[in-house]
Amino acid sequence: MNALIFDCDGVLGDTERDGHLPAFNATFDHFGLPVRWSVEEYGRLLKIGGGKERLATVLDDPEVFKAAGSPSADERADVIASWHKYKTKAFTDLIAAGVVPPRPGVRRIITEALRSGWTVAVASTSAIASVRAVLVGAVGAELAARIPIFAGDVVPRKKPDPAVYELALHQLALVPDHTLVIEDSSNGLQAATGAGLATVVTVSGYTRDEDFTGAALVVSSLGDPDGEQLEVLADPWNISPVGALTLDEFARLTGHKEGGHE
Repeated sequence: MNALIFDCDGVLGDTERDGHLPAFNATFDHFGLPVRWSVEEYGRLLKIGGGKERLATVLDDPEVFKAAGSPSADERADVIASWHKYKTKAFTDLIAAGVVPPRPGVRRIITEALRSGWTVAVASTSAIASVRAVLVGAVGAELAARIPIFAGDVVPRKKPDPAVYELALHQLALVPDHTLVIEDSSNGLQAATGAGLATVVTVSGYTRDEDFTGAALVVSSLGDPDGEQLEVLADPWNISPVGALTLDEFARLTGHKEGGHE
């Protein structure tokens, strides 16, 4: 059985700039913290996998540390958790308001894959409530209910570590040679390939210039036949999609071993 595993942020929706960034800054405002991340600074912080892990970096600033009540080492995790809980609610409210539309082709491919008996899952470093909100926004509640989510602290080590993909493979009893990942970042690509999975990269606003060596295919989006057309950025496996990726092309990519495509 073939399977597709989607990353969430940047793949299901271009959520980082219009969703996560304003939610983080709203959190800083709410807790009276003297910090506000710019678009550029947040882009650099995306190299750090996980929202809690990004929040932890602000405590390195003495002014922020003082404004947070100078938490002890034992208190630090609780402080970050309270910030992250507020940030997750702010983010899911933005998603519910329709601020971040789904990326081209996501609903079409997921619908076709499920109809054809493929397994479809989502694997992300974001909080599970955030991922579920984005997934429902992208494909609707009915389809989302059929898609297992592996997210947040479900694994102790986040991307680029392959742990979340290894967990998905194990729990869903997937065959790696018939499983394809859709990612948008070099961290995600490293995680997927580290788990032995072929990967399609759909670049997002923050990731277009990253190094995607090792990807099976790099495109601007999945594309829609009657909407936004995809741009092929790298095609080492000679899939040659035109306009929009099809499920047949995804099937060619699953089980398509690197080095066996000449």
